[in-house]
Amino acid sequence: MDATHKTQPGRIVILISGRGTNMEAIVRACATEGWPGQVAAVISNRGGAPGLAFARAQGIHTDVLDHREFRNRETFDAALAACIDAHAPDVVVLAGFMRVLGAAFVRHYAGRLLNIHPSLLPAFPGLATHRRAIDAGVKWHGATVHLVTPDLDHGPIVAQAVVPVADDDDESSLAARVLEQEHRIFPVAVRALLEGRLQVDGLRVRTLAVQGAAV
Repeated sequence: MDATHKTQPGRIVILISGRGTNMEAIVRACATEGWPGQVAAVISNRGGAPGLAFARAQGIHTDVLDHREFRNRETFDAALAACIDAHAPDVVVLAGFMRVLGAAFVRHYAGRLLNIHPSLLPAFPGLATHRRAIDAGVKWHGATVHLVTPDLDHGPIVAQAVVPVADDDDESSLAARVLEQEHRIFPVAVRALLEGRLQVDGLRVRTLAVQGAAV
């Protein structure tokens, strides 16, 4: 996939399931840095997700699709895609969205779908990444922003951030340091995709700088 610099304002849809702190970081960066676009909607699969209140306070449209109300993953994915597509997004962001999405859904948003994972992929895909990193005795841990493919926690890596693992770290302390880095790299990666500055060759991604911005 070649980068094509965008001249029209872009639209971002963000999916969350909980606090949405990465969503907050993206919304704030978009506003303060003058991105060529806007966060058009925040969608959650949980009506009580705290991040929804933040989005509404910013004047952002919100939707809730409770996955428990659908008979299977395929019907939920179809309804979610219809909800997303109503906002005509250029970029779709998984910011702590705790649902596994099917291959058809992922293919529908190929090249437009970004996820952040709390490990240095390909190490520690899946859940409980901080505990697994500590148990494995690794000295370095971190976070990865990647383009989503049908394989779970797999796809071309757009950005990574590294943190040291201290001898006295527990899951909470390590998670807190990783989350700080997530808030730093995720908005930069989203902006690069929004601006059409990603060149993808297989699993390798090159990010083109514009006015000094780079991942």
